[in-house]
Amino acid sequence: MLETRGYRVLAYSNAQEAMDRFAQGGVDLVLTDLIMPGIDGSKLIENVKFISPETPAILLSGKVKIYEHETGADVFLAKGMYAPADLLERIRLLLVRKRGPKRAIARAIAQAPPLPQAHRTASA
Repeated sequence: MLETRGYRVLAYSNAQEAMDRFAQGGVDLVLTDLIMPGIDGSKLIENVKFISPETPAILLSGKVKIYEHETGADVFLAKGMYAPADLLERIRLLLVRKRGPKRAIARAIAQAPPLPQAHRTASA
């Protein structure tokens, strides 16, 4: 679903593989299940936020419907309790929030017409 919307997805079967890849950089958002073999999703998010506090993280669970623990996740979603469009919108909003005005400013600067050159005159 995410690939069809233009996102590049990196999928891993356990949290350690995901952390190894995250440490290499270039990951904009983490989407993880709560219950995984080895390290659970909340611990994965805790490790991600330790390395990069600004990286958005979404925690999903099919077993738990309400999760009250402090996970560091920006969003908790119970599987089956949201539409795919809701997940896509949350991802979009988290990425916009992460990129913030910096990207919008850079884009505006890149699209702006060139400024006229200032001319200096020498006075004696």
